[in-house]
Amino acid sequence: MTAIKHALQRDIFTPNDERLLGIVNVCKAGKKKKNCFLCATVTTERPVQVKVVKVKKSDKGDFYKRQLTWELRDLTEVDAKDASKENPEFDLHFEKVYRWVASSTAEKNSFISCIWKLNQRYLRKKVEFVNVSSQLLEESVPSGESQSVAGGDEDALDDYQELSTREEQDIEGMMEVCEDAISNAEAFAEQLSRELQVLDGANIQSIMASEKQVNILMQLLDEALSEVDTIEGKLSSYEEMLQSVKEQMDQISQSNRLIQISNTNNGKLLDEIQFLVNYMDLSKGHIRALQEGDLMSPKGIEACINASEALSQCMNVALRPGHEKLMAVTQQQLLFAELRDTFARRLTNHLNNVFVHQGHDQSSTLSQHTAELTLPKHSPLHRDLLRYAKLMEWLKNTHREKYEGLSRTYVDYMSRLYEREIKDFFEVAKIKMAGTTKEAKGKFGLHGSSGKLTGSTSSLNKLTVQGANSRRSQSSSLLDMGNMSASDLDVADRTKFDKIFEQVLSELEPLCLAEQDFISKFFKLQQHPTVTPPLAQPETEELDGGTPSRVAPQAEHRHSLSSEKDLVRLMMNKIFQSIETELNSLIALGDKIDSFNSLYMLVKMSHHVWTAENVDPASYLSTTLGNVLVTVKRNFDKCISGQIRQMEEVKISKKSKVGILLFVTNFEEFAELAETIFRNAERRGDLDKAYVKLIRAVFVNVEKVANESQKTPRDVVMMENFHKIFSTLSRLKISCLDSERREAKHKYTDHLQSYVINSLGQPLEKLNHFFEGVEARVAQGVREEEVSYQLAFNKQELRKVIKEYPGKEVKKGLDNLYKKVDKHLCEEESLLQVVWHSMQDEFIRQYKHFEDLIGRCYPGSGITMEFTIQDMLEYFSSIAQSH
Repeated sequence: MTAIKHALQRDIFTPNDERLLGIVNVCKAGKKKKNCFLCATVTTERPVQVKVVKVKKSDKGDFYKRQLTWELRDLTEVDAKDASKENPEFDLHFEKVYRWVASSTAEKNSFISCIWKLNQRYLRKKVEFVNVSSQLLEESVPSGESQSVAGGDEDALDDYQELSTREEQDIEGMMEVCEDAISNAEAFAEQLSRELQVLDGANIQSIMASEKQVNILMQLLDEALSEVDTIEGKLSSYEEMLQSVKEQMDQISQSNRLIQISNTNNGKLLDEIQFLVNYMDLSKGHIRALQEGDLMSPKGIEACINASEALSQCMNVALRPGHEKLMAVTQQQLLFAELRDTFARRLTNHLNNVFVHQGHDQSSTLSQHTAELTLPKHSPLHRDLLRYAKLMEWLKNTHREKYEGLSRTYVDYMSRLYEREIKDFFEVAKIKMAGTTKEAKGKFGLHGSSGKLTGSTSSLNKLTVQGANSRRSQSSSLLDMGNMSASDLDVADRTKFDKIFEQVLSELEPLCLAEQDFISKFFKLQQHPTVTPPLAQPETEELDGGTPSRVAPQAEHRHSLSSEKDLVRLMMNKIFQSIETELNSLIALGDKIDSFNSLYMLVKMSHHVWTAENVDPASYLSTTLGNVLVTVKRNFDKCISGQIRQMEEVKISKKSKVGILLFVTNFEEFAELAETIFRNAERRGDLDKAYVKLIRAVFVNVEKVANESQKTPRDVVMMENFHKIFSTLSRLKISCLDSERREAKHKYTDHLQSYVINSLGQPLEKLNHFFEGVEARVAQGVREEEVSYQLAFNKQELRKVIKEYPGKEVKKGLDNLYKKVDKHLCEEESLLQVVWHSMQDEFIRQYKHFEDLIGRCYPGSGITMEFTIQDMLEYFSSIAQSH
């Protein structure tokens, strides 16, 4: 160990200006035996720092290296495990506990003693030494095994002692007196030795001179000892006297302890009694309110609310262990249960009566709303019932069955009331839509004041043809089926329908929202999820084997829901179960009156659905209006499909000219009406899709009619109708139909040019044929200057053809052409002058083309036309003015 200590001092601590004072060979407790050394060191420089260093042998060689270093001031506790038995284990508590096992108990004790001395000498810090022998914690350890083990360490500690200030001053003064103190240390040491011998002799003489004084001191000590014996005797007598007093005080202390225990128990008992009295005592006023309180007056209702809340607090108090065994507590609980059942029964009977009477009172006031398109307001009923909202919440928390029974009763009575009101309301709406005169009733199959639709399927089909198809059909026979002509269904009629439909929706929306808000507040269904209350008993049927099975899907779905929003929606579905049916019936009537009404209904319904979804997307109103919107959208699609079908079924007369097709005019009317209705609508996309379908059908069927036309040329039919379509789309500026507008313009232009070219071949037919032959020869490879040598196209033949078309003859031919064009074109589009001007331009182009061919194929012949361009302009102008 000594060799290791010197090696560590030399290799590790001397380079760092440290001195090694204690060392112990250790390994970690409970782990694989890997030995290392714990070293106690101090620095040689001031201020002195005391450290504990863990040194471990390197794995790559025989040298040692520092692994961990702890400051001794961070040490809080040293645990030697056992002070009486030899145990090599010990713990050092720094920032955490380090458990070590020394190679021997002696090394452990020596190291702990070194730590204790360093702490005492340099730190004076309170370090806990646990399970350490007191012998190790003395300033100087006796000679023996431990001294021999740590002797070198102790010598090192004794050698290294700091000098006090006085000692430093004395040494400096001595060195100043002796001139050779530094230059000749041996002479200085001999001088100091001589002076020390002189001082020792003086001390011995002084001791021998004071022997007499020592004898006097010993005599005084003997006298003091005798006095001590006397005092001890007196103290013994006093102790015997105080023994009896001590016994009495012990008895008094025992009595006081028992009194204190009694007082503590009495205080605890008083606390328990006060707890039971404070939390399980119901005042007589509350009991009276629960048993016979007035549930009609506001004061009585308020008293019942306070009493029910107090009763709930008493019943829901958290009893301490053992309270339930007390007879008084059991009696109070029975009293509370009886009061709860009594008040729940009184409250249920009273609210049942209120529901019944309010329902009758409301039904008696329905007659005043029959003449007007308004729904009765239920705000007075809601206001009266909301006074019981807190009592309903109490009933919900205490008597679930009665709460659910009241819910079913309310839903049952209100569903009947609303069914009557809504039915009458929609009957008035239908009468106003169809008209109150006898003719209107007979026309739409309405009989009696209720205005119900009672017509047969055939009459309804006839009505549909009269109301929607007669205005669009190409056949004149459909216009004679009834009085519903296009003039009857004007904008005013549709505006009236739009206002009625809007008023219906405007009346239904606040009604549903008010009822839903009331249900949420009255039945307390807007807070947290609870169990679904059964609104109606589900129907069952017997399966094979006699096992009952639920067949009501709504009930099965209802029991699977858990949120109270779903409960509100279920109650609303039950109360307003007739709204969706009545709305669909009203929509069907509006569609039968005029299929274009579906446009108004689509816009209005979309707006109200959008508004309802912004308020609450999952509300009953939003869901119901969404379902009805699907029906409206389906009717709108049917309206579009009906118009397309009419286009496909159109028939034209073989004896009269075609003109502007009726379905083209109807598309213009539809587009103008739709743009007015959908100006600020939310569902513009639906209209755009319908536009595309309609315009494609118009294009296809215009071409179909043009191909089938016998009286009117195909180009005229195409030109006039596509000009009409182009004008309509340009005027309305429908963005989704921009490509169709350009296509219509293209078709109009192409067929105008085709008609003009085909028509101009008739006045100069022979001349046209001649020059077409000339162009054919040139195209076959004949040189232009050699065409005149062809037998059929020589100069004599050209002069003969030109002589057949003098100016007078050309004017006559143009006049006949004008009359023919006038006969082909219709007056609606006023395209005659446009076509005539295009013919003039085309005629001039042909004239110039003929002259160019004469110049190239018959050079130097001097052959010219019998009329000039100026003559042609005069012909065209005079013909147009004459007609």
